[in-house]
Amino acid sequence: MSRRGNCYDNATMESFWSTLEHELIYSVASPFRSDATTAIFDYIESFYNRTRLHSALGYKSQLNHEANLN
Repeated sequence: MSRRGNCYDNATMESFWSTLEHELIYSVASPFRSDATTAIFDYIESFYNRTRLHSALGYKSQLNHEANLN
């Protein structure tokens, strides 16, 4: 975190948490922490990084965007 009062330093993570809540957490109800941990890991590694299109990357997935950089 940078200095106090800088409202943009945490915007990226806040956006990610909001997306995670709306796309995964509200649709998966599990009373067990291990099930939730597995679901979050699968969501991030299988869908968010590989499949989901990101507007900030020109509507490409993160995996495709990184492949184009190299």
